[in-house]
Amino acid sequence: MAPLRFHEQFDHIQRSMPDVPLAMGPDDAGEFFYEKGVVLARDGEEALLVEDTVRAHFTATPDLDPAPVRRAGPQTNRTGVTRIRVGDPARGDGDPAVGHALRALRAHEARAGRPLVSRNHVVHLAVNACPGDEPVPVPSGAGLNPAPDTTLYDPDTAVGVLVVDNGLTHDHRDAELLAHVRGETQPAERDEQGVLRPYAGHGTFIAGLLAAVAPNTDITVCNGLNDAGAVLESEFGNRLFEAVDKHGWPDILSLSAGTCNGRTDGLLGVESFMRELRDHGTLLVAAAGNNSSATPFWPAAYAGLPEYADAVLSVGALRSDGEFGACFTNHGPWVTAYAPGERLTGVLAGLRTPVPYVYQHSTYDSCRFGFRYNCTCRHPHHTGLLSEERENTGGAADRVTFEGCAQWSGTSFAAPVAAGMVAAHMTAHKERDPRAARRQLLSSTTDVAEVRGAHVAALLPPTWRPVPVTRLAPIA
Repeated sequence: MAPLRFHEQFDHIQRSMPDVPLAMGPDDAGEFFYEKGVVLARDGEEALLVEDTVRAHFTATPDLDPAPVRRAGPQTNRTGVTRIRVGDPARGDGDPAVGHALRALRAHEARAGRPLVSRNHVVHLAVNACPGDEPVPVPSGAGLNPAPDTTLYDPDTAVGVLVVDNGLTHDHRDAELLAHVRGETQPAERDEQGVLRPYAGHGTFIAGLLAAVAPNTDITVCNGLNDAGAVLESEFGNRLFEAVDKHGWPDILSLSAGTCNGRTDGLLGVESFMRELRDHGTLLVAAAGNNSSATPFWPAAYAGLPEYADAVLSVGALRSDGEFGACFTNHGPWVTAYAPGERLTGVLAGLRTPVPYVYQHSTYDSCRFGFRYNCTCRHPHHTGLLSEERENTGGAADRVTFEGCAQWSGTSFAAPVAAGMVAAHMTAHKERDPRAARRQLLSSTTDVAEVRGAHVAALLPPTWRPVPVTRLAPIA
């Protein structure tokens, strides 16, 4: 059974995509969300094979009673995939038609040695379908952590970084740290009552971390993931292509979004984009996800595939002392390195005029992943709107006010810290190749941390200040 937080996020994302019927998989285990009644296949002969095979399977199993197998989207697009309708999403709470469609293609996939069909997953901000926690106000005058580097900005040598996320908050330029940041603002930053929407400021927070660790950067934030930070896999590749078409291929692409898919060979909807990224020489720095799981989280997990290992840096999160992995971080051999990702302090919103925020998730009495330190699952305590609605307790959600800065946790924020360290290495060593800088940085790193019993490379910015953690007594 998926954790309560995952169910709350499912409710939130479904509301943001009211015309797309969603399911949770596999079998309610809470690893991913996907579109009901639809599968993806590569355009051309493979799409025809999928249609014919699924149609024959359903004909031989008439009690499934699916909708007619048919194309459900454009015949071709730049991602090279198409949506195929295989069932009626209105029939039942589960999604047996998609499950049967996947099983029907197993023999063909075994012969081909690669996936031919896929669910149409929901790609979301990284995530247990959300960041490791929600932002927390910090006292007025509190310093940023990591503190801004004092390196001068030089437009002639600045490293180009493209952040694909939700857009910048409207007052981001009031922060001196973000003076050189360009990009798109988030179209629906606040609701009708002026309350900051959930995840608004996510892209701004990321840009601030990048600028603090590596000020000699030209940072562009692209609003490719708005509202709940969710998009269907069939559209995700297009969003990435649109970002680089508009802003150009950068030195470094910072991405704090993705999804699990239950496989170890990639995500069908981003295959074409990943091939182009590999050929362009851009380094993808991607968040490993916040499911506290070893299940590959894509696109970050491309770092574990030999043909992409040099082009992708996948980043997990360290807890606030930098010695161990954060409770929420994904882990495993496909995670390249870990960086600070718990209770970082950065720029959010409300720089010009304080802005209210209503919490969506309630904290827990103990860590939802079973850890014994004072983690963000339980502290600081607050009551959330989605939690109260799902539990039907009638309680009121807590409200806070942001005045520019916040603390926030997640691999979403460990990734830009690591991206900043690669960019800073490029500046310090006059290295123009981001992939060479990645190799040099990892080979020269002497800091290590412990994550699930393994000793891993820790990327710790010189201006980052570790914060001691309180270890809690075991529960009796």
